[in-house]
Amino acid sequence: MTLLDTSVSLSFVLGIGFLAYVVVIVRGYLRDRPALPGDPDGFGWHFLIPCRDEEAVIATTLDYLAEHFAGATVWVVDDASADRTAELVRTWPATCDRLTVHLVSRRLPEARTGKGDALNAGYRAVEAALPAGTDPERVVLCVLDADGRPSPGALAVCAGPALFGDPGIGAVQVEVRMSNRDVPRPLPGRGALANRRARLLARLQDIEFRGPISAMQITRRRTGTVNVGGNGQFTRLSALRSVDRGGGRPWGKALLEDYELGLRLMLAGWRNGYTTDAWVDQEALWSVRQLITQRVRWAQGSMQCTRYLREIWGSRAFGTAGFLEVLYFMSQPWLQLVGLLVYTVPIAAFGYNLVVYPEFVLAFLRQGGALLLTLYLLLGVGEFAIWGPLYRRRCEPGTGRRAALGYGLALALYAATTYLVAVRAAWRMLCRRSSWHKTARVAVAPAPVAPAAVASAPPPAAVLGEPVR
Repeated sequence: MTLLDTSVSLSFVLGIGFLAYVVVIVRGYLRDRPALPGDPDGFGWHFLIPCRDEEAVIATTLDYLAEHFAGATVWVVDDASADRTAELVRTWPATCDRLTVHLVSRRLPEARTGKGDALNAGYRAVEAALPAGTDPERVVLCVLDADGRPSPGALAVCAGPALFGDPGIGAVQVEVRMSNRDVPRPLPGRGALANRRARLLARLQDIEFRGPISAMQITRRRTGTVNVGGNGQFTRLSALRSVDRGGGRPWGKALLEDYELGLRLMLAGWRNGYTTDAWVDQEALWSVRQLITQRVRWAQGSMQCTRYLREIWGSRAFGTAGFLEVLYFMSQPWLQLVGLLVYTVPIAAFGYNLVVYPEFVLAFLRQGGALLLTLYLLLGVGEFAIWGPLYRRRCEPGTGRRAALGYGLALALYAATTYLVAVRAAWRMLCRRSSWHKTARVAVAPAPVAPAAVASAPPPAAVLGEPVR
C-alpha cells in the first residue's frame, strides 16, 4: 500500500469516526429539556473574579452583580495589575449595600503565575473569612471572568434538584454565550470588510460554545464526565476541600486549569453537572490572531492533562465510556496533528497530478472519482456545517435560513484553524514553554473615578481579603 493509499484510508477512518461522534452529540443536544430550579437562599454564594489588567470591564461587572445577585459576596483577585483594576475595585460605590466586595491583592514576584494560582488565592481568602461552623456543603464558589455576566436566574437554576440539590454534585458549569455577538461595528475606525469579518468571528464563537461544546457537555452527562470551564464555573466548597492537595491549592498548574479541576473532582468521587437553563455572557474575540493564541493555550493545557490518564484508567469513578470520552478529548490536539498529515497528502497528490497528468485525473473523475471527492468534502465540511442550522433552531430562531447555512459553512473554515493551533501547542510542549499571553478586553471603556475618591483611596492591601467597605 502506498503512502497515498494509506493517507486516503486514514482520512476516511478519521472522518467517519468524527462524523459518528457528531451524530451522537447532536442526538442528546436536540433532546435536552429544562430542569427544575431550586431555592438559592439555601446556599452561600461567593463569586471569584481573577483580574489582571481588567480596568475596562471590572466596574461594570460589579454593577451588574449588584443589580442581579444581591446578597452575594464577590472576591476580586487582582493579579498585580499594571492598570487601575485594583483602584476601581477599592472605589466602587461604597453606598451600594446589595453586594459585599473584597479585594484580594497578589504581589510580584509571586503574582502573574497563572489563573490557577490566582483562583487559589481567592479560595484561601474565602476560607479565612468564613465563620466557624459554616457548612461547606452549602457554600458555592463561582468563577467568573472579569467580563462575565451570569444570567439573572443562574443561582436558582444551580440550586435545582438535579444540580446542587443533589449532594453528589461537586461542580456545575453553565452554558457560555458571547455578549458581543450582535455588535454592529466592533472595530470603529476600520472599514466595512474588517467589521464584517470581526462580527462573523464573534458569531462563530457563539455558535461554537452554544452548539458543539454545549452538545458535548450534554452527552457527557451520560458518560459521567461533564467538566467545568473557566467562566461560569460553580463549585461546592466541600468539593474544593476534597481536592486541595495542601496549602490551599485545589486548582492546579495546567494552562487548562478549569479542565484539570474537573478531572480532580471526578477522581475524588464527585459528579459535575451542566445546564443550558443558565448561562454566562463573555466577550468574544474579534481578532483571529488573539483567537489562535487563546486556543493554543487551551490545546496545550489539554496536552498537559494527559498525565491524569493513568490515574483515570485505574479509578472506579470512571466507567469505560467515561474513560474513552476523556481520552478522546485529550487526544484531540494529537489527532489534529495526525489529520494534518493524512489530509494533506491526498490533497497535495491530487493537485500535483492535476497539473502534471491532467488526462489521468480527468479519467479518474469520470470513473467515480467525482463521487469519492464529493463524499470526502461532505465528511470534511458537513460535520461542521450542520451546526449553523442547529444553532438557528435551538438558540437563535430569528436567524434567517440562508444566514444559518452560511454560518455553518464558515464554521468549517473556522475549525480548520485548530490544525495550526495543534502544531503550535505541540511545539510549545516540546520546547517546555508554559507561559501564556493575557487577552485584552476591548468592549467596554474604563469606568471613571472621581479625583477625590482616588486621593482618599487606601494603600494597597498587604494581606489577602482586603474589604472594600
